[in-house]
Amino acid sequence: MPSILIQIDDTLLASLDKVAPAAKRQRAEFIREAVREAVRKREYEAIRLAYLRQPDAAHDADDWANAEEWQE
Repeated sequence: MPSILIQIDDTLLASLDKVAPAAKRQRAEFIREAVREAVRKREYEAIRLAYLRQPDAAHDADDWANAEEWQE
């Protein structure tokens, strides 16, 4: 897995250590998850904006109004 080096100020480091101590790699995993979440939010926002620019036409949308009842 590639590594990256980032610099953060002392205040942010102290805050990070409160929620994800450096021991047992909790800090690194916390940062990885935060980056994943930020990327996911950006991707979803891009999709949302794309649909606002070009919404589905009514005839292209799935019609769930007449969907069959689910039978187990």
